[in-house]
Amino acid sequence: MMDPTTDNAAHTGDPAAARASLEALRAEIAKAVVGQDPAVTGLVVALLCRGHVLLEGVPGVAKTLLVRALAAALELDTKRVQFTPDLMPSDVTGSLVYDARTAEFSFQPGPVFTNLLLADEINRTPPKTQSSLLEAMEERQVTVDGTPRALPDPFLVAATQNPVEYEGTYPLPEAQLDRFLLKLTLPLPSREDEIDVLTRHAGGFDPRDLRAAGVRPVASAADLEAARLAVARTSISPEVTAYVVDICRATRESPSLTLGVSPRGATALLATARAWAWLTGRDYVIPDDVKALALPTLRHRVQLRPEAEMEGVTTDSVINAILAHVPVPR
Repeated sequence: MMDPTTDNAAHTGDPAAARASLEALRAEIAKAVVGQDPAVTGLVVALLCRGHVLLEGVPGVAKTLLVRALAAALELDTKRVQFTPDLMPSDVTGSLVYDARTAEFSFQPGPVFTNLLLADEINRTPPKTQSSLLEAMEERQVTVDGTPRALPDPFLVAATQNPVEYEGTYPLPEAQLDRFLLKLTLPLPSREDEIDVLTRHAGGFDPRDLRAAGVRPVASAADLEAARLAVARTSISPEVTAYVVDICRATRESPSLTLGVSPRGATALLATARAWAWLTGRDYVIPDDVKALALPTLRHRVQLRPEAEMEGVTTDSVINAILAHVPVPR
């Protein structure tokens, strides 16, 4: 059964009802995932911006469970691909299959033809297969044998990866990293959250059975469309737009970075700030919205100099330093 607020949003396109359904979505995911509220919020922002999300964390911090809970709380088609070293591009996109009965080749769609694709451990497969998602993520289509085939709408890739220093991992190419709207890092839980996790498991929680945990669909494609239309009407002043540009330009001039944020990254920061502003109940963007989304939107779009990395500098620390020094519009 869908939530009444969701049904209202679906029929009226009311932005307030759509916002209520997305708040319910965040609460529904929290039934299964403890202590990862920033990552949950990031996934909702990505849905509003038609973007894709990269989730990074050590094994066992609920990366896959988070995406599965999102899928269970959405009334959308979802598929999962476990990325392995022997996975081929056609295993993701689909391929032409010969039909002996008709003596013709027909296209067999791959798992990418869905609304929500869980690309699990994406950096455990070689770059050739990683790149098979590039066209899908950017153009929202797949070309096989010269014929482009459109993907469903909405379409979101939620990819998980272990830190790149783990054995058997392949760093994602910069071109693919730039296709992800957000890179969300999932830290180890606090002591209180870890106690909560163990208490839930002792009480019978089974991460393989989210329906038994009470996770139900509370938002639909119609809710997302109503919310996206409302986000598109969220205003942003010339001063805040210039603030976004100044932050991104500062990354290109940082002595700690060999690669700064491209104009695509600046556009992404503008979009995520607008989505966050709308989620918090405003129809205009303030500098704090830009600051709130700067790290997850930009951290994967910059590259550290080797000497800075050896000194313990991180991309997050560089971006935080830039946010502290770029003048904030009044």
